[in-house]
Amino acid sequence: MSSIDLNGIFPPVTTPFVDDQVAYDKLAANVYGRTGLKGIVVLGSNGEYVSLSEAEKRKVVETVVQATPDHMSVIAGTGCESTRETIRLTADCAAAGAHAALVVTPHYFGGKMSDAALIKHFTTVADNSPIPVLLYNVPQFTHVNLTVNVVAELSGHPNIIGIKDSTGNVMQLGEFLGRVDAGFSILVGTASALYGALTLGCVGGVLALANVTPDTCVQIQTLIQQGDFKAAQQIQLKMIPVNKAVTAVYGIAGLKSALDMLGYFGGEPRAPLLPSTDEAKTAIENILKQAGLLE
Repeated sequence: MSSIDLNGIFPPVTTPFVDDQVAYDKLAANVYGRTGLKGIVVLGSNGEYVSLSEAEKRKVVETVVQATPDHMSVIAGTGCESTRETIRLTADCAAAGAHAALVVTPHYFGGKMSDAALIKHFTTVADNSPIPVLLYNVPQFTHVNLTVNVVAELSGHPNIIGIKDSTGNVMQLGEFLGRVDAGFSILVGTASALYGALTLGCVGGVLALANVTPDTCVQIQTLIQQGDFKAAQQIQLKMIPVNKAVTAVYGIAGLKSALDMLGYFGGEPRAPLLPSTDEAKTAIENILKQAGLLE
């Protein structure tokens, strides 16, 4: 099984649509030429993976793999509601060139997703995956939160190499760090917690903000690694309103509007998500200007 270095910043790229069809050319253009990043995450929450067909998911991964520079890794979101389908999609994404799989917690039967059920699911997926597996904990969408005991046990599996935790709960990140096996990588999934997570010992982040201002996210990590915590803190504080706008407040539609303003292709989300209102676009533009990202 292949190895992958998770030390760095990964943007979870959006999926562009034109007339409600995936615009693969614009996806490739958004990915191509990004610098300073460790890799790309495709088919994440910001990629609207739940709104894509299986055929679209496969072609999206193929497109991103082809457009991503060779020195960068591609992590594909392969989590499905059943263990069987997760294994199948993981194998397909591996065949398309993905270097690792990001597997979200099953959640439709959330009340039955006990520690034992989750451990069995992820273990079975990892046992059958040709590429390394990362756990994906995003309870704001799934309403299932991976416990410290689950993460600690799964961290001992040779093919489960890390976790993306999007809770923003730095205390929980600290609990994970204190319990997982050596070599298991913890990635923070929200830029508002990046500074705190990195100073605790997380190795990097999968950050929506890295779609909008990748250089800034990379700079925060670089400064912390250099021991310049004050400079990193100042940038972090400046970026919190931007991250809040393109995640919690305005969501995927807001993230896509910000991309349009910054020279990428954002476009509209796929229904049932609604596009940004004119009022939201004005607010996002003002936030980007205040952060020095737009003139």
